[in-house]
Amino acid sequence: MKRILWGIFGFTLMYSGCKDPKTSGDMNQKEVSSDRPVVYQMMVRLFGNKAAVNKPWGTKEENGVGKFDDITLEALMELKALGATHIWYTGVPHHALVGDYTQYGISEDDPDVVKGRAGSPYAVKDYYNVNPDLANDVSQRLQEYKALIERTHRVGLKAIMDLVPNHVARRYNSISRPPGIKDLGESDDTSVEFHVDNNFYYIPGKSFKVPVWKDGYLPLGGEPHPLADGLFDEHPAKWTGNGSRSPQPDFYDWYETVKLNYGVDPEGKKHFPSLPEKFRQKDYRAHYEFWKNKRVPDTWVKFRQIAEFWIDFGVDGFRYDMAEMVPVEFWSYLNSAIKNKKPDAFLLAEIYNPNLYRDYIMLGKMDYLYDKVEMYDSLRAIVEGRGSTDALPSIIARNADIQRHLLHFLENHDEQRIASPAFAGDPIKALPAMVVSATVDQGATMIYFGQEVGEPAAEDPGFGKPTRTSIFDYIGVPAHQRWMNGGKFDGGALSESEKILRNYYKTLLNIARSHPALTGTHYDLHLHNRTAKTENYDEKTYAFIRSKNMSRLLIACNFSAKTKKLNIKISPQVVKKLQLSPGTYPGSDLLSGHTAYLVNIGKSEGFVEINLAPWQSVVVEF
Repeated sequence: MKRILWGIFGFTLMYSGCKDPKTSGDMNQKEVSSDRPVVYQMMVRLFGNKAAVNKPWGTKEENGVGKFDDITLEALMELKALGATHIWYTGVPHHALVGDYTQYGISEDDPDVVKGRAGSPYAVKDYYNVNPDLANDVSQRLQEYKALIERTHRVGLKAIMDLVPNHVARRYNSISRPPGIKDLGESDDTSVEFHVDNNFYYIPGKSFKVPVWKDGYLPLGGEPHPLADGLFDEHPAKWTGNGSRSPQPDFYDWYETVKLNYGVDPEGKKHFPSLPEKFRQKDYRAHYEFWKNKRVPDTWVKFRQIAEFWIDFGVDGFRYDMAEMVPVEFWSYLNSAIKNKKPDAFLLAEIYNPNLYRDYIMLGKMDYLYDKVEMYDSLRAIVEGRGSTDALPSIIARNADIQRHLLHFLENHDEQRIASPAFAGDPIKALPAMVVSATVDQGATMIYFGQEVGEPAAEDPGFGKPTRTSIFDYIGVPAHQRWMNGGKFDGGALSESEKILRNYYKTLLNIARSHPALTGTHYDLHLHNRTAKTENYDEKTYAFIRSKNMSRLLIACNFSAKTKKLNIKISPQVVKKLQLSPGTYPGSDLLSGHTAYLVNIGKSEGFVEINLAPWQSVVVEF
């Protein structure tokens, strides 16, 4: 294994254009480049947890829980040095959980409608406060979160948080909303299924019933609890978060949540103004003016109040959960209002239907969208040996007009860990995919905490299962904890291979964040080399050039276990577009520091000799 690691990594060096905040002495927020965002997603509840008991269904007293205060200045400086520009603080809004906080005026949640013990971050209970688990002093939880945002800004990072517009916890109850703001559902007419100004959809005359448990599941793993009685009082029953209209949703429905009503009736008719097609070409200011004095559904107004509360609080933007389940007109209304208050707000949407990408960018005024169904799914298939790099050029060409609005990733809280046996089984095997993900276009890059040290998510936490780091349970994250090293955040407990892996990510993410060529044009080399039948260049090889002005990078990736000796061809079309004069251009690999590459340009076609070890990639600056 050590031989393979050295073959892939070489003498991994930091890209020289990137400052390390430990040595720069400058923690001014203006230092962050907004050209290529690098998002670091962390589950706040898990990030700072030092406990290593990892008992299935364990309590927070047994398995531990991370706090806002655990995310120290030192931790944030290390994340900035890793290459991050934005921290996505996941699981911050107060969501339903199994724990007694009644002394703070917080009602208890029923385990029959809570997934796990720690609860789903996407079953929000109070949008005007934060998860009490995350505070050392629950009565000061908002102040502790504000201090974290201030620390984030102090080191030159930006803070984004979740906003979940499609659904809320089964028993939503904001005890923290500002004066004059009514609670969700407070003024609803519950005698009808739909009214444009109801916040929820109802099933008149029917009471909610807890799902029939399947696959041996019992709330809290079967541990006795006074509220775990198979009953939950909700009359009339509400539609479930994923759209189920049954008073007894299925076990696999989002039964812990209720769907919000954005003015679309049960037959699909929209009860709000249409956004004219010409607004695809207009900026957020025109959208903001359009919605002025327009009559919109009450839920729209309430969510705008929620978003503006957090923008005024100090957050720099939002990650929108399941954004495509909410009408695009609402996003025009909300995002233009946010941008009117904070023009540089970072707005990221979870979208899974590529046919809707342009609607949510142009009409919905999103900054970035998940590129899951096309780029993530294709890269994962290649890594797992069931896909081909031949799929990538068409994806890139198809999204060329919107590529700067796409966010690429290989892990997040919904996906299986790379190092788990259900995915690659070895973090090294996915590094070529990570290189492509981080360098293929002008879009943003994201990693999930622990990815950079090869976290496999091998534990059985309870409600969650191995291969994914559970968002529903109190649990430790062992590889991440070794980097955390008891709160030193120095990687002192990492194995040698984990240290090498993290340094590789550090090098790559800093290239992704800072290299000017990555803000420029993509030039495909793959199709030309496949058509020309370049020796050893097969469906597990991928190459392209990124260029802006005189800054150029040639990226080549080996997705296989074979060593490849390549003579990668640069087509006449690319030579012409790059205006490369005949001659030899020296190049160096920014990932390894190797300097012996020569890019040879003839009268028309060019070529470069590159030897790639198994799963090795090069980023050759020439």
